[in-house]
Amino acid sequence: MAGSLFTDASKRLEKALKYVAISDDAGERLKYPKTSLSVSIPVRMDDGSLKIFPGYRVRYDDTRGPGKGGVRYHPNVTMDEVQSLAFWMTFKCALLNLPFGGAKGGITLNPKELSRAELERLSRGYIEAIADFIGPDVDILAPDVYTNEMMMGWMMDQYSIIRRKISPAVVTGKPVTMGGSQGRNTATGTGAFFIMQAMLPKFDRYPENTTVAVQGFGNAGMVVAECLYQEGYKVVAISDSQGGIYNEQGVDIPAAIDYKQHNRSLAGMYCDQTLCDLGDNQQLSNAELLALDVDVLIPAALENQLTADNADQVKARYIFEVANGPTTSGADDILVSKGIYVFPDILVNAGGVTVSYFEWVQNRSGLYWSAKEVNDRLKEKMVEEAEQVWHIAQDLEVSVRTAAYIHALNRLSEAMDAKGTRDYYQDT
Repeated sequence: MAGSLFTDASKRLEKALKYVAISDDAGERLKYPKTSLSVSIPVRMDDGSLKIFPGYRVRYDDTRGPGKGGVRYHPNVTMDEVQSLAFWMTFKCALLNLPFGGAKGGITLNPKELSRAELERLSRGYIEAIADFIGPDVDILAPDVYTNEMMMGWMMDQYSIIRRKISPAVVTGKPVTMGGSQGRNTATGTGAFFIMQAMLPKFDRYPENTTVAVQGFGNAGMVVAECLYQEGYKVVAISDSQGGIYNEQGVDIPAAIDYKQHNRSLAGMYCDQTLCDLGDNQQLSNAELLALDVDVLIPAALENQLTADNADQVKARYIFEVANGPTTSGADDILVSKGIYVFPDILVNAGGVTVSYFEWVQNRSGLYWSAKEVNDRLKEKMVEEAEQVWHIAQDLEVSVRTAAYIHALNRLSEAMDAKGTRDYYQDT
């Protein structure tokens, strides 16, 4: 298992294996991705020059169904990262009992440096390069970091052009007018909120007595922060890649969202006169936000934000991982030793893939649901699986993360063993 991020991600599986009796076959299968693809994507830039962008797609496992996973545009995208994300998606889909395997994709670039026309050519070029690798019954794409429903629409359209037939089910997270689902754009944040609603009362934490800090104010972070704000929780700090703001009395989240959407950064909120009227907002860094004395910390940015180097500084009592892989295995050990409850990414941020599943079902059936139907189904599924994970954690006296992997691993093992194992073939 080469690659530092992937190696670290795999350590979570090793802990769960101590509590699950799986076949040697299943254990061997889960060590390696089923298939990985690297591509070069040529793009004609607006100034007439040609630029090549490296792209990736990994299908880690498809025992339970076609691969499912997002596509991210980010300067730090590597094969190691994409493989790790596909690994997490495998367990996430099994945990939520979705008929999918795990996959992920990405392109290495800074999307903020490209025009909209260049991004369209890049997105269509990516599909040209991987078209034989994906499909509604093979591997289904979705938005991720720095990709959105417009880009998903371009990708679906390009795949349909290549196949010479309309193929909406190859991509989820599309615009509703192109077959997208109601509620998909907010599903990751909404799903995380449902998990928090179900879990925090177990610790006698309610809106009126709970403070929250949110690291990462992208789509998911915005949505979960707004849900918490509307419910009455005191969100005292938020941040994006440029820095953050803190307000002991609570940040005005709707105003912060409006500012972010119009200015693409929170950095100006503490110096813009019109927004200074929102309250006594103080500037703080992402590192300072992670160490705030709050009840709940929500990492909603990128991987490896909580590490062995800074985990001891965390004062929050409860962590809900909205980002993928924000906590390293080394940090996990420290947080558990401090009595901090970490609700893992494969559970907390599974709302996105769950509503992607709903979208895939709607595309294939031709029957579309209302926003209320989608959210009701999402809440039911998220809470049901969260309760099962919680019971496993209590019964086995393990961390919530290990319990989530145990739950997912049981389902994966059953599906893999159904194809036959060494014991089955020797018993003849």
